[in-house]
Amino acid sequence: MATDKDTVYEDIPAHEQSPGLDSELGDGTDEGARDPYATTDADREDGARVFNATGGDWGDLADEATALHEERIVVNMGPQHPSTHGVLRLILELDGEMVTEARAGIGYLHTGIEKNMEYRNWVQGVTFCTRMDYLTPMFQETTYCLGIERLLGIEDQIPERASIIRVLMMELTRINSHLVCLGTGGMELGATTVMTVGFRERERILRIFETVTGLRMNNAYIRPGGVAQDLPHGCLDQINGTVGELRRGLRELELLLNENPILKGRTKNVGYLDLAGCMALGITGPILRSTGLPHDLRKSQPYCGYETYDFEVITRTGADAYDRIRIRLDEMYESLKIVEQCVERLKKVTGPVMVADKKIAWPAQLSVGSDGQGNSLDHIREIMGTSMESLIHHFKLVTEGFRVPAGQAYVPIESPKGELGCHIVSDGGTRPYRAHFRDPSFNNLQAVAALSEGGQVADVIVAVASIDPVMGGVDR
Repeated sequence: MATDKDTVYEDIPAHEQSPGLDSELGDGTDEGARDPYATTDADREDGARVFNATGGDWGDLADEATALHEERIVVNMGPQHPSTHGVLRLILELDGEMVTEARAGIGYLHTGIEKNMEYRNWVQGVTFCTRMDYLTPMFQETTYCLGIERLLGIEDQIPERASIIRVLMMELTRINSHLVCLGTGGMELGATTVMTVGFRERERILRIFETVTGLRMNNAYIRPGGVAQDLPHGCLDQINGTVGELRRGLRELELLLNENPILKGRTKNVGYLDLAGCMALGITGPILRSTGLPHDLRKSQPYCGYETYDFEVITRTGADAYDRIRIRLDEMYESLKIVEQCVERLKKVTGPVMVADKKIAWPAQLSVGSDGQGNSLDHIREIMGTSMESLIHHFKLVTEGFRVPAGQAYVPIESPKGELGCHIVSDGGTRPYRAHFRDPSFNNLQAVAALSEGGQVADVIVAVASIDPVMGGVDR
């Protein structure tokens, strides 16, 4: 209801009333005393009138604004994207349907992941960072572990099989992330079939993750020195079968999206951001590649042996939301090519999946018990009864952890959303002195204003979806 001068609010307790604001009500009480959260004309630097809607008849407020020939209004928008789940606040200033100003309010999740990692040993830190961007867990685990391995000086000692498995899991995760981006983005535009198809295909990848790691998400599978355990028997055949199914599913998405006139009408020339804007804001990933710049850390700063794989960096030149959709679709095909190469290599490359130094290596050759949980009796007998050295190392690793030489390292990798890096600082102890992540969602959200201002309200939905933010990575 509009705060016109005949309205009196009697239900606000005295201790919640805040006097001193400019606008006064008809009974001689200032507006702030009646509504402590109200904005007043004095809060606007440009002298524009401010109208506060506090429930009741919206028509009264509209009539007042119309009488004063003032159509500008500030609204809170969101959360409209599933990945923002209530913790991304968009503040839009509207002139009719036109967005004249857009701001992104972040910081409402409060996971405290980076601070928590300072109080856990190096291996336990994996279980925290995997939960940041919960759609790209393998990437956070990898950049964190690569930083630790650089400080330990064991980058060249990582077994080849472990590096291949890391690449395999990361590329499957890239497809998983893009499918959620396209599926949820389609749902926001009213294309519910795009979401059902996208999530159907994502389920195939999550089944592989569950087979390999025991978990669908938050896997904590990639560890300092290698991976937690080798691939189980029959897993490569399962992956081969899934690749064919994914190709058919991606083709279905292409037929739904690529030449859809409704989709093109909603996304072409929407959320435009050119190369200069991306460079000024530090934007990476599909948004940057949609400007035509082929920037991909897998090519420019290879890690985990990416320089030995055959794949293309996908670019387009439209610099809009439509091109970002097309880039993500094509990138999934390139990831499938890498997955197939990984499967062929894993058939030929055998050996350990953890670094040989037992003072660093978390046990990775475990035998699972007959109930599918915990270690088998044979494995326990070996540690407890036949190998005192194994028992000592296991006890020290689990209770205290290994020490990392003092120093700092930053290792960036190419996540589905752009450059993801971890800045690791060690003081020589058994836990990180500091672990800070350069999360692409955090940096890319800076583009909200550039993508939205000058467009329609409905275009804000498309612009934010094309960024593909996940707030777990933004507020760490």
